[in-house]
Amino acid sequence: MATSDELAQIDISTEEKDKLVAEVMRYALFKTHQNSGCPIKREELTQIITKNYRQRALPALVIKEAGDRLAATFGYEMRELQRTRATSTRSGRPSSQQPSNQDAKSYVLVSKLDPEVYSKYVEDTERAHVSGFAFVVISIVHVAGGKISEEDLWRQLKRLGLNETDENHPVLGNNKQALELLVQQRYLLKEKIAGPEGHSMVYELAERALDESISSKLKEYISQQVVGVSTATAE
Repeated sequence: MATSDELAQIDISTEEKDKLVAEVMRYALFKTHQNSGCPIKREELTQIITKNYRQRALPALVIKEAGDRLAATFGYEMRELQRTRATSTRSGRPSSQQPSNQDAKSYVLVSKLDPEVYSKYVEDTERAHVSGFAFVVISIVHVAGGKISEEDLWRQLKRLGLNETDENHPVLGNNKQALELLVQQRYLLKEKIAGPEGHSMVYELAERALDESISSKLKEYISQQVVGVSTATAE
């Protein structure tokens, strides 16, 4: 929490600061729910703060305190994400224009509650299928070495009954849109690359899929599957 000296240097009252912190918290919670957990750009949060204030140090102070209060009040960590590479252009070559740090930064809300508490009081059971789909796709890409062509990914998903052209899946709805959502949520990175037979799309694991909380569960799940297959084969 900001000290009185810090607030005096920025020239803002405690009441004004608290109001801005509350606005950022509300926006983060609302956008996370509205956009199915897609990252929130730092620029969006900064605009809330600088709408009526021009102090340069204020956004960083307010965003940090909003993160602290989200953790203390709701058990959410406001985790910062940042692209580590440029996206590809239509020619398949990486763009030479790197995004600025401010543009590249974004945040996601990650629950730090005990799994049993989260499952009982927070988890939306009606969206469990989305989490299941995400876990399956991330597992496929992980087993492929962290990167897989779009063609090979859909070939693997088809073995599970998920066809690329299906726009009316009884659970996922539009399968292609369900996969695209994982890109927007930053579980996957999608790139167009040039090859001997022309351009092709490639998926690879992005920041959220590489997070320790996800990767550890992934490795445990894959190990269980390997053990299960080995046991069945031995029998």
